[in-house]
Amino acid sequence: MRTCVLTYILLAFCSSVLISQVEKAPIVNEGEGPYNQLIIRGVTMIDGTGAPPRGPIDVVIENNIITKIASVGYPGVEIDSTRRPKLKEGGREMDASGMYVLPGLVDMHGHIGGKYQGANAEYVFKLWMGHGITTIRDPSCGNGLEWTLDQKKLSESNKITAPRIQAYTVFGQGSKEPISTPEMARDWVRQNAQNGADGIKFFGLSPKIFDAALRENKKLGLRSACHHAQLDVARWNVLKSAEAGLTTMEHWYGLPEALFENKTIQDYPLDYNYNNEQHRFEEAGRLWKQAATPYSDHWKDVMQQLLDLDFTIDPTFNIYEASRDLHRARREEWHEIYTLPSLWRFFLPSKISHGSYWHFWGTEQEVDWRDNYKLWMTFVNEYKNQGGRVTVGSDSGFIYKLYGFGYIRELELLREAGFHPLEVIRSATLYGAEALGMDDEIGSIEVGKKADIILIDENPLVNLKVLYGTGAIKLTEDNEIVRVGGVKYTIKDGIIYNAKSLLDDVRAMVNEAKEEEGFKINQPGMDEYFQRLEDKRKEP
Repeated sequence: MRTCVLTYILLAFCSSVLISQVEKAPIVNEGEGPYNQLIIRGVTMIDGTGAPPRGPIDVVIENNIITKIASVGYPGVEIDSTRRPKLKEGGREMDASGMYVLPGLVDMHGHIGGKYQGANAEYVFKLWMGHGITTIRDPSCGNGLEWTLDQKKLSESNKITAPRIQAYTVFGQGSKEPISTPEMARDWVRQNAQNGADGIKFFGLSPKIFDAALRENKKLGLRSACHHAQLDVARWNVLKSAEAGLTTMEHWYGLPEALFENKTIQDYPLDYNYNNEQHRFEEAGRLWKQAATPYSDHWKDVMQQLLDLDFTIDPTFNIYEASRDLHRARREEWHEIYTLPSLWRFFLPSKISHGSYWHFWGTEQEVDWRDNYKLWMTFVNEYKNQGGRVTVGSDSGFIYKLYGFGYIRELELLREAGFHPLEVIRSATLYGAEALGMDDEIGSIEVGKKADIILIDENPLVNLKVLYGTGAIKLTEDNEIVRVGGVKYTIKDGIIYNAKSLLDDVRAMVNEAKEEEGFKINQPGMDEYFQRLEDKRKEP
């Protein structure tokens, strides 16, 4: 079983026959600080708890800890300087009048690049940090635990420009022989904890082994995530995982199967082949229609069982968006500026690269996926309404989704699902921290928590698009087209990073790679199509 699962992971998710580590982030001294005292003055605060914005506020940070949040006046009224916290000797103050401050964002599904995609760690980290993402959970993608723990340690000591890292190991990785008994599973889980992992990423196992591994992991106090792959979901769905101790589910696989009423197995066509990714994703787009009707007794019963278990859903809506609108995902404006040539080639139609399942993707598949999203979003939104925890994960690096940008798109899709913008921000901050067991340290702007915060000069509640690194398009009173927004400063561990400068670094990396290759993004098959037309025109 382990051999099957690891082969699936390596071929389908890491897109490489062997585990290949990406290039590590370089040791650098970027950013300003930390300071013995940093005061952010006159800002409007969105604290991540669900509370409405308030301001003007002065936020006081001392040695990386938020020590005071002072309301210093009223909108449109001159601030009384006597109410403001005093600046200490050696401290720094930032005038943030007219700006908004939010907690650092948490990406619950952030793979740190991939060798096959040619996306090195510095490229990925700076795209994340440039979008205000100060914490990521790496659900393992071939770099190996030792590699990831090295980057985690360097990030903690701020020797590299990178978010905080929670390192998860794929179950069974590193074992010298196939894990074939519950006791072997428990032994591996114990060793994984001793190795320093923060948790485990599962894909699917035989029920006895899966149950033993999850319960042992929970006993040790570690967290877990699972993509319930179709290879095993017929005998072990999300509800069984949650009962055994799984803390978060990724995507949505395994949830419709728990909601089946008149079947036990997905209605596969008889010529279906799982290794054919168009088959796999085409049929996945028809799966929610096979589940119980929204708000039916069985639908509500499954939801309540998950709620009672304090289970977390990490939907990653954005990563499948091309399935419902391929042209949109392929033509997102940031690809021209921030997507590496190697990554663009990885996205192109392929029978080998994972997530490049565009063998002949058309209208029928997209319509099915749009219907799929409606049902999927209905469950997730109601789960949130009933008090369930929904987090934000991107799974970028696949299916035309770019690091950082894909995360902000996920926020927009939660809004589409029915979340209020304040609920979206809470899912991206406090709920992510809670799911990682880090909410005592990060996830909201509160006294006693670490200084992981972001500053932006536009209100993201009014328009989430202002969080994109390319900003949002706006027309001025003088009929001038401008770009507004984009995170201005990302503060992690009290260190101030110019977010736009980080994205400038990424743009320079991409430009250099393009110049080396003479590369220009072209839409798939378009050059060949016009060449055939030209050849035909020249025929006598």
